[in-house]
Amino acid sequence: MIFRWMRILWVVLAMNTVIYAQNDSGKPKHLMVFPVVARSIETGWSFGTAGSYTFHLSKQDTVSRTSNLQLLLLYSAKKQLVTAINGSQYFDKEKYIVNEQISFSSYPDKFWGIGTHTPDNAEEPYQFKQYYVYLHVLRKLAPHLFAGLLFEMQKVWKVTYQAGGLFEQLKVPGRDGYLIAGLGASLTYDKRNNAFAPDNGVFCQFSFNHFDKILGSQFNYTNFVLDLRKYFPIFSKQVLALQFFSFNNTGEVPVRSLASFGGANKMRGYYEGRYKDMNQLVIQGEYRFPVYKRFSAVAFAGGGNVSNQLRDYSLNDFKFSYGGGIRFALNKKEKLNLRIDYGIGQGKNNGFYLQLGEVF
Repeated sequence: MIFRWMRILWVVLAMNTVIYAQNDSGKPKHLMVFPVVARSIETGWSFGTAGSYTFHLSKQDTVSRTSNLQLLLLYSAKKQLVTAINGSQYFDKEKYIVNEQISFSSYPDKFWGIGTHTPDNAEEPYQFKQYYVYLHVLRKLAPHLFAGLLFEMQKVWKVTYQAGGLFEQLKVPGRDGYLIAGLGASLTYDKRNNAFAPDNGVFCQFSFNHFDKILGSQFNYTNFVLDLRKYFPIFSKQVLALQFFSFNNTGEVPVRSLASFGGANKMRGYYEGRYKDMNQLVIQGEYRFPVYKRFSAVAFAGGGNVSNQLRDYSLNDFKFSYGGGIRFALNKKEKLNLRIDYGIGQGKNNGFYLQLGEVF
């Protein structure tokens, strides 16, 4: 299996090396568009197109980090369709920063119930269609310190699930489709030296988002997120990266907005949504080191869990995962990497991930 993935990865890398060589010649645009053949726990085999555009909004601005836009169009053998645009734009001397995520999904998925003790054999399939919009505008208050405003909207419809199954037994909020919309705020301290693959600095962000019927939301609840990251340069371009992530809800929360454990960015090795509940806590780390020219590698490990109440967390119930991966620098100057990871969780949880950019 590993060698099969290496062959697929080489096809993608070979095409991108040619594209980037043109950028090395001094052309101002760093645009890469390439085919993707991937496999993950959630999608199985999938095929599509990915693109990345990196740029500076002002040629005279030598302070701001590189702005970026990324595009993904993916269709899987399980008939899952995902289209997404996300990016970050840094305005003059980073006085303002704009982050956006816009996506549409048509997705057969899996549901194991709610809570930390749901058994592996409780797996139940369901399907949905969803569009999602997330906008985050930040204003600099002081060097590296930003205040922000958030807007989030999600529409879920055509939800189908097993009659008499977990959705009905648990009376899961949002099981028949819904619309949510929320406004919030954030406070961020960001001293990372790079937006794609930091090797020095710190990132601390606290945000909240309130979803209310005044905004057209069919559910009233508030979401709180604390994201702390630290990057330690060691030697010879080796880096130790650490993250503490806490995601918490109060109120009545629909199913697709519950804390969702697992996936490509948190607790790799677990199916995204393998465990769902009101709250989530994740602590993870990566050791990143160069291998040869554009190739590098990582080793990672993490622990975490979900809970209904914050006081319910227990070390005895913590879930753990570990694994490793390889990186290929699509854009060496901007440190934009193509990453392939293999994560191993507890029980039957394990799988591959192929993504653009580092996990955190």
